[in-house]
Amino acid sequence: MATANDERGRREELSRRAFSKQLAQAYVAAQVAGGSAATWPAIAWSQENRGPIDCGPPPRAKPQSRTGGESFPPLPLPVTPLRRTEKKRPPAPPALIGKMAMGKIRWITRGGRRVQYRDWMSDPSDVKTLLEWTNQKLGIRYRSVESDFEHFSYDPRELPALLFAGHNAFTLGEEVRQKLARYVLDGGMIIGDACCGWQDFDEAFRQEMEATFPGRPLRKIKPDDPLFAAYYKLGDFQYQEASGERHVDAPCLEGITVGCRLAVVYSPVDLTCGWDGHDHPRGKRVVIPQARQIGANYVTYLLGNYQLARFLGTTKIYHEAQAPTRDDFVFAQLMHEGDWDPDPSAVHNLLKFARDHSTLEVKFKRVHVRLKDPQAATYPLLYMTGHDEFQWDDEEATRLRRYLKAGGMLIADACCGRLAFDTAFRRELSKALPESRLEPLAADDPLYHLHFEKKRVEYTARTRQDFGDISAPALEGIRLDGRLAVVYSRFDLGNGWEQFPHPYSYGYSDRDALELGTNLLVYAVTH
Repeated sequence: MATANDERGRREELSRRAFSKQLAQAYVAAQVAGGSAATWPAIAWSQENRGPIDCGPPPRAKPQSRTGGESFPPLPLPVTPLRRTEKKRPPAPPALIGKMAMGKIRWITRGGRRVQYRDWMSDPSDVKTLLEWTNQKLGIRYRSVESDFEHFSYDPRELPALLFAGHNAFTLGEEVRQKLARYVLDGGMIIGDACCGWQDFDEAFRQEMEATFPGRPLRKIKPDDPLFAAYYKLGDFQYQEASGERHVDAPCLEGITVGCRLAVVYSPVDLTCGWDGHDHPRGKRVVIPQARQIGANYVTYLLGNYQLARFLGTTKIYHEAQAPTRDDFVFAQLMHEGDWDPDPSAVHNLLKFARDHSTLEVKFKRVHVRLKDPQAATYPLLYMTGHDEFQWDDEEATRLRRYLKAGGMLIADACCGRLAFDTAFRRELSKALPESRLEPLAADDPLYHLHFEKKRVEYTARTRQDFGDISAPALEGIRLDGRLAVVYSRFDLGNGWEQFPHPYSYGYSDRDALELGTNLLVYAVTH
């Protein structure tokens, strides 16, 4: 015999189906009439913006159950009931992603009832369904929670990631922006998704990220970024238009990098509907199977980088930064338009290691200079690194050429072994030294034997996985007048200098990176 709860659940399910059917019928009628999505009935669209109010069904209701004691009348006192043997409810899994409440509170009529509505509720089960799917696929156990800007602690230890998803425009206050910036710098991650590829949300998200992280624009995520291989090996994406037509194109994902990790990842094309496993004739989306694969990579990347993100939230203090410079060695790092400082602790750790394991009089001082700064020419060594593309103009290339020919030395490495920086560095260096090119350093090069003997080195696990069983150092260089003027490493050195695991890095082990770095410092000082 059906209970009252069963009957209520049946009526709610019929109401949801009727509502979805009404939307579909309205869409077909609009297309036949030559109308657009904006001509849908008012129930399907919010009043303040043009976004839909219902993308997917609400979360499944929790099963209603009765305890064994509900079947029996109360026992007369003073009889003591026997203790029932019931299984205890297992503890809730840790929360991984919080879906942020977005949009103003409004009231709509649904199924003849007045109900409260906010924009983020248009697809209420998206991240919940994704985590249920990834838990099964990856053999993990995490959950999502609902959160809001007013009550959230902005502590990544509470929620490592926040999901911003919706259709309508939104605005964050300055206080919230400052808290979000601190949350990200402390190790948190922001995931943005324009549900149905909606333009209003897209424009608002971009504006808010620009205001929250000035000087750190959203950039297209490069194909060699570990996000695309964290669990599934992803290439081009398959997209579906509102008409139902499908096509394949390059990935749409964009991001903001903090240190060696993606701190903000954004999709201007719908993923959340795919996470929830539903389809409808509206907007632009990534097809369901691939949207879930991308989501699984989000989760894997987030878990893999969580400890690194927390580590990067700390700042090393250069205790001699304000001391007057004498004749001691000072480390100068080149600034450029890319992410020029992805390893903020690397130089500090290298200088300390070199001081403790050599006779170098190394001052704990790092200066940041640009090639156009006349002060750059006063340092014996310039170091640069990064993940992304960069360019030098004619003046910068000329200044670098004069610096190198006058006896200066440039050391560079591709942070995490990224191809974008590698390509850019080779191209820009050819502007400064068009008559020279990088050549691999021979195994007997004095650089490998100057202080530490470096005939063999160990690479990170990811490097060995993709490049095979390599063991020789792979530095390249350019010689001018018989001395090394440029030394470049296609594999990362800075991650190893930081002495903290970087799970997605193509580079050297910590110890070998530090010893190679010390050899480079000794060479720069003695030559």
